[in-house]
Amino acid sequence: MAYAPYSHYQVGAALLTANGEIFAGCNVENASFGMTQCAERIAIGKAISEGVRDFVAIAVITEDGGTPCGACRQIIHEFATARDITVVVADARGRYRVTSSDALLPGGFRLRDGE
Repeated sequence: MAYAPYSHYQVGAALLTANGEIFAGCNVENASFGMTQCAERIAIGKAISEGVRDFVAIAVITEDGGTPCGACRQIIHEFATARDITVVVADARGRYRVTSSDALLPGGFRLRDGE
């Protein structure tokens, strides 16, 4: 469902919550590239807009198995409030690797760090 007419780089994400719900997202590009929304941030935003904030894992799928961008890494890390979130990175051929929000953004800032 990605809208990627500029980069042609389609990204899908599926966010698993602690209560077993799954929120999906896709990237939505914009001619003003800074306004492009990533799949990971859309999935997290959908969950938050439904009042869900306890996340267990997120899967990110791209043609070549690209990892989340820096902004997405920070957003994922920010919402890993109760625990490190498992991050599955997969490509279009079904190959995948499992990592974590802490591994993708070591030393990242969380709200509880500033309390």
